[in-house]
Amino acid sequence: MSTINKPLAGLKVIELGTLIAGPFAARICAEFGAEVIKVESPDGGDPLRKWRKLYEGTSLWWFVQARNKQSITLNLKHEAGLEVLKKLLSEADILIENFRPGVLEKLGLGWDVLHALNPKLVMVRLSGFGQSGPMKDQPGFGAVGESMGGLRYITGFEDRPPVRTGISIGDSIAALWGVIGALMALRHREVNGGSGQVVDVALYEAIFAMMESMIPEFDVFGFIRERSGNIMPGITPSSIHTSADGKHIQIGANGDAIFKRFMHAIGRDDLAEAPDLASNDGRDARRDELYGVIDRWVGSLPLEQVLAMLNQAEVPASRIFSAEDMFHDPQFLAREMLLSAKLPGGKAFKMPGIVPKLSETPGGVEWVGPELGEHNQVVLNALGYSDTQIAELKTLGAI
Repeated sequence: MSTINKPLAGLKVIELGTLIAGPFAARICAEFGAEVIKVESPDGGDPLRKWRKLYEGTSLWWFVQARNKQSITLNLKHEAGLEVLKKLLSEADILIENFRPGVLEKLGLGWDVLHALNPKLVMVRLSGFGQSGPMKDQPGFGAVGESMGGLRYITGFEDRPPVRTGISIGDSIAALWGVIGALMALRHREVNGGSGQVVDVALYEAIFAMMESMIPEFDVFGFIRERSGNIMPGITPSSIHTSADGKHIQIGANGDAIFKRFMHAIGRDDLAEAPDLASNDGRDARRDELYGVIDRWVGSLPLEQVLAMLNQAEVPASRIFSAEDMFHDPQFLAREMLLSAKLPGGKAFKMPGIVPKLSETPGGVEWVGPELGEHNQVVLNALGYSDTQIAELKTLGAI
């Protein structure tokens, strides 16, 4: 699909970031039509290029995280490299950066300078603790944000130390807030006279914003939510159970009508019609009993039979999907959530599909993550640099 048909077509985004939060935010922009120019160090580029499983020396994650982006190399310690960056920023709509606060200022690229250079620029700043406060200068990865923001404290089983989720969820949530903030700022710019602003996202606050009722529960009742394993205290029944063939299933039967259908389906009419189980507070008071009933029922049947019965009774449930399960699932396939692409050299592979789905101007993937500096020539030519000047910049070590 042509980029011109995508909703962010016409926007230019400069990405000054590495690894996860900043690059993921820029990836979303790129998937929906923005021209994203990723600025990398000539000395190896984004470390994500070497993270997790490598294909011929390059991370498979990289090919997804940098899709639709142009890669240029700039030595920001070199005056000529900084000059190129300033030219890029002078005509950009959005700058996405996830340096530690103060790094850009040391390069002479603080907000005051950039706003004077390009008054329409929106600057998205992703950092561990934000651009203000006593912790702003401390390094902060997503794992730290998850810990400080409350997620780690409530994740795991009550008799064991906190655990992490299996992905860098803190960085990814911060990236989503960054994109939301950028779009808000662009809307403001469009309606109110063309001036940009700073979008300041702290990783710990990105997580903290997702903590539901944790804060008022403590403030009003002095209640501290603790780890609770696979159940959600106060929302019953909703948990993971194991079938007779050793497979795992999530069942969410916490709606009043759903619970009643569920109990009838498993032959427990007594529980379905019990007055004290008709609402969530009553069910939660008897949750240990209910989970025992459900555990025994699920454990007596193979997974496919459990799923079929729950589907027939219209009870929300799902097997716990592995990547292998996703590759064969009709829902994933129907929604085009496994896109076909090719790695350098021509090897076919699958990558995640586009989220969200837009009916009129859907996003898409035009190319996978580029080689380091692959777009130096085309980007610098577009800025007005001649081939001779580009060669000179390379000789100087500026690119």
